[in-house]
Amino acid sequence: MASPHTSPYEIWSAFGANELTANNINQILGNVHDDLWVVSACVDRVVNDTAVQHTLLTLGVSRTDRVVERCTDIVALTSPSLPGSKSNRDTLLSHFQNAPTDALLCYLRSVLLRRLDRLNTYIEMEKEFSKNMEVGMDDVIEEWEDDPWADGNVTSSSKPTPQSKSTEPPPITLSDFLQNDLLWSACELAAAEAFDALLILLKKHTVELWPCRFRVQDCIPEHIHPSQNPSVFPTLDVSSDRELIPAPERWRQEQDFSELQDTQDAIKASCPELPVITDSDKSIEYTPTPDPLTAEELSAWYRNRVNLIMSSTGMVDVALALVQHGASQGIPLLDELGEELSLLSRLVYDAPQENGIEDDWTLDRWYSMDPITVVRAYLAHASPKSLPPYISHLVLPYLYVLEAKAERAGRPDPTLHTRILYEYILTTSLENAAAIFEASKPTLPTAQRTIKDDEAMVRVALACLYGSDSLNQWPTMSSIFECLPVWNVPQDEEDDIGEAADTTVASLGAFVTPSTHQPHCTAKDLLVFFQPLPFSSLSRALDILDVHLESGEILSRWSVPAPLRWFLQSSGNVNEQRAWANKMARRAGGKEDKLDGLEDWEWLFSDMRKLTGNGDPSARGAFCLLSKDEINSIFLSGMLSTGNFSVAKTMLHGPHHKLKLNPETIETVCLASSREFYDNASSGNYKFGDMKLAYECLQVPQPSENIVKEKDFIEATSRICSFNVSSAPGITISPIEIRLTKDKLSLISRVVSSSSDAYKHTQVILDLGYKLGYRHDTVAEVKILAMLADTALQAEDFACAYENSERMVETVASLRNTSPSGVDDTRVREASEVCWIACFQLGRQPEFPDLAKKMTLLGHALEFCPPDKIHDVLTAWRKSEIQDIGYRKERLNQRRSGGQTMAAPRKMNSMPSNVASSLRARLHDFHMPSPPLLSTPDAAALASRTFKSVAANFPFAVGHRGRSHASDADGRTSPRSESSRRTDGEDVSSQASRVFSKGIGWLIGADEEL
Repeated sequence: MASPHTSPYEIWSAFGANELTANNINQILGNVHDDLWVVSACVDRVVNDTAVQHTLLTLGVSRTDRVVERCTDIVALTSPSLPGSKSNRDTLLSHFQNAPTDALLCYLRSVLLRRLDRLNTYIEMEKEFSKNMEVGMDDVIEEWEDDPWADGNVTSSSKPTPQSKSTEPPPITLSDFLQNDLLWSACELAAAEAFDALLILLKKHTVELWPCRFRVQDCIPEHIHPSQNPSVFPTLDVSSDRELIPAPERWRQEQDFSELQDTQDAIKASCPELPVITDSDKSIEYTPTPDPLTAEELSAWYRNRVNLIMSSTGMVDVALALVQHGASQGIPLLDELGEELSLLSRLVYDAPQENGIEDDWTLDRWYSMDPITVVRAYLAHASPKSLPPYISHLVLPYLYVLEAKAERAGRPDPTLHTRILYEYILTTSLENAAAIFEASKPTLPTAQRTIKDDEAMVRVALACLYGSDSLNQWPTMSSIFECLPVWNVPQDEEDDIGEAADTTVASLGAFVTPSTHQPHCTAKDLLVFFQPLPFSSLSRALDILDVHLESGEILSRWSVPAPLRWFLQSSGNVNEQRAWANKMARRAGGKEDKLDGLEDWEWLFSDMRKLTGNGDPSARGAFCLLSKDEINSIFLSGMLSTGNFSVAKTMLHGPHHKLKLNPETIETVCLASSREFYDNASSGNYKFGDMKLAYECLQVPQPSENIVKEKDFIEATSRICSFNVSSAPGITISPIEIRLTKDKLSLISRVVSSSSDAYKHTQVILDLGYKLGYRHDTVAEVKILAMLADTALQAEDFACAYENSERMVETVASLRNTSPSGVDDTRVREASEVCWIACFQLGRQPEFPDLAKKMTLLGHALEFCPPDKIHDVLTAWRKSEIQDIGYRKERLNQRRSGGQTMAAPRKMNSMPSNVASSLRARLHDFHMPSPPLLSTPDAAALASRTFKSVAANFPFAVGHRGRSHASDADGRTSPRSESSRRTDGEDVSSQASRVFSKGIGWLIGADEEL
């Protein structure tokens, strides 16, 4: 307790703001007689207790009553004129200058009265604060009782106990409300969602807050539903067509004397250093709007508010509720916006959504979407089963709204809703389209059908199916077909109708075929073609569609699916149908879809025959332009390409053969298939791989000359490859290279040159030539024998060379005798040319020791050579004759003298193969005696002229012993090194040749000769 000697001023200063009570205030300040000090003390103290604050304010106002009465009397006595006159201000100014205390008290009184009004407002708002707190507590209790995780036996002690007085602080305290700007307080209440308290504040202080009303409304959170604060938003006064100004509900209907403008002006003029009592530095900047807005401005404000809500929250329901509220208040130009928001709200809240994924929608995005995009958005996540109901409840109402808008805009479009719906059907998946057609069956009531017009339904279905690129959804496409109507067309109209439909199908086939100006035809484009067709033509088109669907299922069954539009493209293109038939016959028995046996192949054959439509092009089957015989040939070719030769024989020659073809066709197909295997073979060995298939394929048809020739060629190919003939260094010749070689004799040349002893197997090489196609070609046989003789000559195997030469002479002589034209025959001249050159080459060889055989060969050369070459041959003959005469004389002289007879020149039965180098060296220095012999061609020149492409390219060497200028030069310049190389390589070469010959002897049939 304060000391009795303590002054009231000290006692008041000692009390804190929270320690003051109504009794303390009256006891302490009631004993102070200084009104100015008491009033200042009441202004200085601001507390959060409404009762204490009310005591302070009422006490302070009561201590200024005498000043107001005094001032009022002075004004009344001195200036009895109307308030607001200049004389009143002058009187007050004079009085306040003489009594500055009265001026200060009047100023403080106005502050106290303003605070008293705010206090009364706060007391009203505080009641709303408590209501909101109670509602919030009830919601918590209700949520707790509905907790699904709570135990059924929860005791009452586990539930929250509502308190008699909530400890939650109010949105704004009394001290802040009294001291701060009213706009700041209003914005705080709006942001705190205390809308009932905000409404009280706006009503009680309308004059102060009216210019800044839109700043307060901007503070309301965008997610707040307008139903929570309907009175806060602006409304329209229909009578004035402007914003409605609410009637003020002030606490005092008339201003106090201290609040009058004259009083305030006089106070400020008399007291230049008047203390400024600022409530707070918490203020908010804003652009004042003192005048009410027009109807258009109000509409713009609502639109801006909607855009703000959409951009910040995306809550379409809140934006729609705001527009509906504005429309209910008479705000114009909001109907169209409300219409758009209503459609958008259906998309956001009623349309099916993907689980866990939320899409952000804004008005800008909505306005940027065209109708078909909106329809796709409505149905984006709908299942096929739920699609028709969503179309009825979401899509069609939206399309009807678009029609209404177009009509209001003066652009009526009664087909808009069907056009957009058909476009969606044409661009959606086949599963969704099937669900829509299922809901549009003609058997359903018209009101329940999604597509109500039968003809339109057929047109859309045709465009949808023929515009699809699907290759595996044939059951779905068939289900669409089954939903379409069936019409009975009169027989007399059927011909004309079929012709019109066929013409349309033909034009469609040309239209769907890709081109430079239209690479891809869409289903929407196809719908244009079906629009002019009447129902009768549509019925014919449906019949064709039925055939195409069946054909598509068959092609898909055999792993060669084609889009439905392909049947239009190929309807008049026999090459396209033939290519697809080949594809079907070949792929069906491939690795990915291998057929198990005869039954599967017969099933495939039956399907291929079915696709021809029994040879009727009007049936529009996949292969309707192909005849049955052509299909049979294609089927046989495809079956042979898979290597199923046993099945092919059964179907061709079995007791119940179903594949009927004439022998010539069978032979042609088998030859083509065999050559296909041959061309694709990587190895020439016909014991395995594709070459084996090529050989076995020729066993399917009956034997014929062509079949035997092809078999021989395959065997020849295998034999050529067994010699490791190379097409390039390190690369073995391939079968396709053998077939593409124009001059097959060059292959024999390469075979002979590839082995050191191949020339010894004369019959084997001749058989190889026969199998290459020269079986009855005597000229070719002569050339082959000439090759063998020349190769034996290069190997200095004169005995073998002589045998081949003699056989060659016999062959040419036989040809001359059998030729009707005799020596004038071109073939005879060509064979004779080859024969005499080969005999001349061997007969003039100085290394050939058998003089009798040499003279025999030169005699044959004289027999077959042309007249202009007789001199050359005779020159060589004379040389051999002189040598023979010398031998004869020597033997005769020895006989006469009784001496031992001189042995004939020794024959070289065995000679190293590399001795050809010494022979070349000797022949290099050998010159024929007479000048005419200068015109005699050497072996290479004669071969180039006579053998053409065969002997010209023939390497006159065996193995590595090639005749080249470089080797001859080396032999001349370094005989020692040449001899050493021959010695070093002789054993290795001979051993390798023997091993190789034994290795391939079984293949060329020369075991006995080896």
